[in-house]
Amino acid sequence: MFDRGARLQRLMARHRDALLVEPGTLLRRDQLLVADQDLPHVEELLRHWWRSREAGPGVTRLRLAPSADVDVCEASLLARARGLSVGPNHLVYGQPMWWAGPADRPRPARPVPLPRSGPVRREVTVAVLDTGLDPHPWYAAADWFADQRGGVGEMLDADLDHALDAQAGHGTFVAGVVLRYAPSARILARRVIGGDGVGDELTLIRALRGLGRVDLVNLSLGCHTFDDRPSPLVEQAVDALGPDTVVVACAGNTAADRPFWPAALPRVIAVAALDGDRRAWFSNHGPWVDACAPGVAVHSSFVRFGEFDGYALWSGTSFAAPAVTGAIAARAAAGETNTEAASTVLASGPARPGLGTIIAIG
Repeated sequence: MFDRGARLQRLMARHRDALLVEPGTLLRRDQLLVADQDLPHVEELLRHWWRSREAGPGVTRLRLAPSADVDVCEASLLARARGLSVGPNHLVYGQPMWWAGPADRPRPARPVPLPRSGPVRREVTVAVLDTGLDPHPWYAAADWFADQRGGVGEMLDADLDHALDAQAGHGTFVAGVVLRYAPSARILARRVIGGDGVGDELTLIRALRGLGRVDLVNLSLGCHTFDDRPSPLVEQAVDALGPDTVVVACAGNTAADRPFWPAALPRVIAVAALDGDRRAWFSNHGPWVDACAPGVAVHSSFVRFGEFDGYALWSGTSFAAPAVTGAIAARAAAGETNTEAASTVLASGPARPGLGTIIAIG
């Protein structure tokens, strides 16, 4: 097992503006996220405290003056009591390499071929918001990979310590899991977390707002919030995708029933991890979980670095979620609408309390 305290210390050292507000919840110090329509009211409410603002599509980041010593959680509650869409800028983490999660690293694995595609009646695009995407034999020649915008490549050793960063390759692995079940899918990668597995809600919101039309979105990341309620800004960004876009997210790896966001949003399909026919020991669970799929020793594409030669085994709800995403994408490619495909997959197996539908993956 990893030393969790040491892992937290490394995270705090790398993200100097991170603030631990309670066990399992980190946020950016002195930052508030505000919906555009509520900005004038929030600026007036906090007029003595905010120092600068940074506008963006659908959301503005207000930076509070450190000298004001304002608790951003209390400020959020004050604004929400007035019906305003405001929240702290929580850190989000890829799973499983979260500082308080299970101790699991990717392990080198043998090469395997990508399965052949089933019937394809229409093109399906899956957005993977993660650590980015590295070239891989499974898709290096695909036109959709060539079309990726700059800035989505994996950052393998950002701290220059000659070791693979803790979660580098996570996005490449997740994309590979999607392709294992939907080989014809077009992957649209967006880098929203670093190779250390850490990002924030602002980056996630901006990525969601900038996606355009996609069929599915896979979010193998998330966080607990200070009040165990969803960020209204993240919820609005998910809703803005439109009713025809299916969103799938990992349920998190803290072995708890505490809601994990954005997976616990009603609009999102929350996926827990199975180890054989039982819940993986690390997987979150609860009435907000919609489905479960294999999440232990998953085999997928990976980066080339050190002992890794493009393939790995890894465990976590991060890798159960894209299995469900891929299963939905495959049915959508065969001709079903995105929502029909999601409904079919979510009805494909028996239900288990706290884990949702046991998805028939194969």
